[in-house]
Amino acid sequence: MIGRLRGLVAEVGEEDALIDVAGVGYVVRCGSRTLGHLPAMGEEAVLHVETQWSEANGMKLYGFLGRDERRAFVLLQAIQGVGPKAALSVLDVLPPAELAQACVRDDKAAVGRANGVGPKLAQRIVTELKGKPLTDGPVAAFHAGALSPATPAPPSAAGEAVAALLGLGVAEVNARRVVEQAHLRLGEDATIQALIKAGLQELGR
Repeated sequence: MIGRLRGLVAEVGEEDALIDVAGVGYVVRCGSRTLGHLPAMGEEAVLHVETQWSEANGMKLYGFLGRDERRAFVLLQAIQGVGPKAALSVLDVLPPAELAQACVRDDKAAVGRANGVGPKLAQRIVTELKGKPLTDGPVAAFHAGALSPATPAPPSAAGEAVAALLGLGVAEVNARRVVEQAHLRLGEDATIQALIKAGLQELGR
């Protein structure tokens, strides 16, 4: 089973990427957010991979920028009615930390923004993922009981930065895009202020 790929980006399509590993090209299906954050053609990329096999379709590889995304992808597919395409769609609109927070808040509307996810399926996702650790961060600690059940999970720096940009009139899709780019570039310890500043610079403001 392939769990990770390190290679050169050979091609990027609408739903997948071709990663050249020592002369062997691996077709990896990815969400649009992952595809948008891949390095330029010819540059090295590292993808966490979930390998799936079926008699009808053979082997398929699904790629993610982080381990948390791969874990969330697996947990989503354990829910009745959620296939690979729907799972990728959910992660396109809600990265794992934000998905975990949505489940804590019982926010089915946030999950329902994903393509192909109707209200009933969104409610099922929220219900079944509530209490399951999707990240290694504060939300996971909440689910593990490190925080009081009455205490809301602390918002992520990225989530706060997106909210701040929304307050400045930036469209949600653009706010998420620039904050995610800044988060990848600055690292996990980036402050809210640093993410906002980098996001505004990216938007040319």
